[in-house]
Amino acid sequence: MDQKALAMFAHLSQSLHFGKTAQAHHISPSTLSRAIQRIEDEVGTALLHRDNRTVVLTENGKKFKQYAEQQLEYWQTFKQSIDQAQQALTGKLHMYCSVTAAYSHLPPLLERFRSQHPLVEIMLTTGDAADALEQVQNQSVDVAIAAHPEHLPRSVYFQHLDTIALAVIAPTMSCKVQQQLNEKILPWSKIPIILPEHGAARKRFEPWYRKKQQGKPNIYATVSGHEALVSMVALGCGVGIVPQVVVDNSPVKDRVRNLENIGEIEPFELGVCCLNQNKAQPLMKAFFQAIAE
Repeated sequence: MDQKALAMFAHLSQSLHFGKTAQAHHISPSTLSRAIQRIEDEVGTALLHRDNRTVVLTENGKKFKQYAEQQLEYWQTFKQSIDQAQQALTGKLHMYCSVTAAYSHLPPLLERFRSQHPLVEIMLTTGDAADALEQVQNQSVDVAIAAHPEHLPRSVYFQHLDTIALAVIAPTMSCKVQQQLNEKILPWSKIPIILPEHGAARKRFEPWYRKKQQGKPNIYATVSGHEALVSMVALGCGVGIVPQVVVDNSPVKDRVRNLENIGEIEPFELGVCCLNQNKAQPLMKAFFQAIAE
């Protein structure tokens, strides 16, 4: 079974979308469908349940997914082992991180890597930190700075960078929120709260708030991206839960303050991740070696 077919199946088993996988491999969906059918014919069993709207792996499909990922990783390792030329690394490394991580954690990583491999071109995309892992799984990027999820997918390799504390912040300006926060017993069910749409901070908010035992939270807004959340708090819209590193690097950090004595919020682990099947590729291996030094 050729490596291209295995790579297409591995991508499809992650995306579960013929259109996305076909686009990633620069082929038509019908060509991809025929390629998957040839794999199923060779294996001798159905690997996917599919109709016009959904794609689901069969039990045998899940087993074959593991096989495909292992074979791709072995192939990359083999190709690297027979490359004796030891030529200078070239090519492009596609990266994804939040705007804050581009300031706080990325520069020292890239400085070490680029000093060793100056011919490699870095392609950086920034966005919501909560989308970082998905960017890697969809193979939209090679590596990403991401929060460690509760359950790390087996297909993803994660290397620890830092432990990130979370803070609950409030505006410093005179506003209704400030008046509520000055009460002896904080009326949490009335205080407007701004939350990330999803991600580590959002998941940690819920158990923290339940301990208040004050009913449902008054969620004023949900925001894509922690940087925008800090700005909304600075404008007096409410209080918000956000990584401390985002506050420290925000241009409006002087217009917000951390709330004290409101209960502990569990920090999260920040790291660099990539697909396991790509970890042995020369560019990827060189990058992870550089950041580990």
